[in-house]
Amino acid sequence: MARFNRIDVAIRMREAGIIPIFYNKDPEICRNVVKACYEGGIKVFEFTNRGDFAHDVFGDLNKWAEKELPDLVLGAGSVVDAGTASLYIQLGANFIVSPILNPDMAKVCNRRKVLWSPGCGSASEISYAEELGAEIIKIFPGKSVGGPDFIKSMKGPCPWTSLMPTGGVAPTAENLKEWFEAGAVCVGMGTNLITKDLVAKKDWKGLTEHVAAALKIANTYKK
Repeated sequence: MARFNRIDVAIRMREAGIIPIFYNKDPEICRNVVKACYEGGIKVFEFTNRGDFAHDVFGDLNKWAEKELPDLVLGAGSVVDAGTASLYIQLGANFIVSPILNPDMAKVCNRRKVLWSPGCGSASEISYAEELGAEIIKIFPGKSVGGPDFIKSMKGPCPWTSLMPTGGVAPTAENLKEWFEAGAVCVGMGTNLITKDLVAKKDWKGLTEHVAAALKIANTYKK
């Protein structure tokens, strides 16, 4: 069962600015990555459903986080169907992120008061997602569907819309400035933030410093 309700999660996502996105089949690596990001200032983290037995790894990670990092909001991403959403909710996911818009997932998440962030790439999809109750919409793939200009164009006629671009987001001042000034409420970032090199070297201190630097930039520009 989720420890944080969807209203609190939405607020925390807005405050976070950056949502790290990560998967590894090794539970120990996952714990070290999450802890390093947390020590760098991250309070919301997305574990992605991208490998065999990923849900088992998530269950282990979530139990550990509840004891060691009780104020961390841990959720599941890369979820594309209602059954998998239900599985992760049962394992305590505090939010569900998807690369697609699947209305069946909305029913599952809304019934359990769990925040659902579907992936959208058009004005019509965004509007439909909001009709289904989505509070924060994932724009995916962010760069490919129009980049910051797409966000800015959407915010013009729909200023109430809360958008989280993922894909093509980099931890640089130039890139983050573009996204936040366009109107993004937060951004999702995977290997550009949690680099393969840092993970391979198990340089957790280096990861903490990298994340802290990215957050400092994000906090400079996010509204």
